[in-house]
Amino acid sequence: MRSVFWEDNQLKMIDQRILPARFEIVSFTKHVQVAEAIKNMTVRGAPAIGAAAAFGLALAGYESASSSRGELLADLGHAATVLKDSRPTAVNLAWAVDRVMGAISNLQSQHDADFIRQFVLDEAQRIADEDVEINKRMAEHGATLINDGDTVIHHCNTGALATVDWGTALGVIRTAHEQGKKIHVLVDETRPRLQGARLTAWELEQYGISYEIISDNMAGYFLKSGKVQKCFVGSDRTTANGDVANKIGTYMLALAAHDNGVPFYPVVPTSTIDLSLASGDLIPIEERNPNEVLDIQFQGEAVTPKNAKARNPAFDVTPNRLVTGIVTENGIAYPPFEVNLKKVVKGE
Repeated sequence: MRSVFWEDNQLKMIDQRILPARFEIVSFTKHVQVAEAIKNMTVRGAPAIGAAAAFGLALAGYESASSSRGELLADLGHAATVLKDSRPTAVNLAWAVDRVMGAISNLQSQHDADFIRQFVLDEAQRIADEDVEINKRMAEHGATLINDGDTVIHHCNTGALATVDWGTALGVIRTAHEQGKKIHVLVDETRPRLQGARLTAWELEQYGISYEIISDNMAGYFLKSGKVQKCFVGSDRTTANGDVANKIGTYMLALAAHDNGVPFYPVVPTSTIDLSLASGDLIPIEERNPNEVLDIQFQGEAVTPKNAKARNPAFDVTPNRLVTGIVTENGIAYPPFEVNLKKVVKGE
């Protein structure tokens, strides 16, 4: 099933905070609830966040009591700001909201408020449907990079949970598996929120793909041992020069892969490629509540001293020199990324 979907005039999502212990669907009727769900990571993963925000605008349209076109557009504009402010790093969030608002601005003036409400919902549904199709196209391209018998390292969660359905990097692995290739996945725990251990491992079990969980600091050992053939990760924003912002720990994985000659592939829909930014130095990096680091327990006891402090950047940036190729729905881009990313975005 989809991780984000519209049903019974509500936005519904899989609650990713409680997997794998429980599988629950949560419902939303207000755009501020969606913004909070994005902040607290009920929904996470750049493509899923983008679709959720687009549906959040649809909710805002139905929340508005305005009967006039102008007042409704003002209400939608306010909701767009609230939704875009919920998380700063993933470009899909702003991309989806701006796409919907841009489509509204192109409507002819005779369309009334009710028409606009339905139009917003239809556009959000198009974004969700396109995401699934794009993921499957990416997966077909990326699966050509995986050989029968490969062991791959995967960081964070990039599967169906992180998208509307199918997945980006994990979607590549899933497609290669369905093609009959025997694959083994080393799953980085992905601290501090453990998206790898909680979510990627859960998804791999659903697909019947062989895996083992490793702590993030074990990746270098396995890469140096020659037991890993590829690394696949996602991206929350990729800049024009091929720098890749992704879940914290990706940069360290890329360094170890590069030092040991292991190919490193981000799997990135073109909606995640931000050609307006020249390099990763310009990407805003979200810093989350330090309690995500401090509240971890070991054998039922707190790991840290009572008065400890912590830092908690949610993302890091992998420089393009460490990236072997970037898998998109329009093909695989190789260096020089400054030239070839523009081509794949345009579908050339």
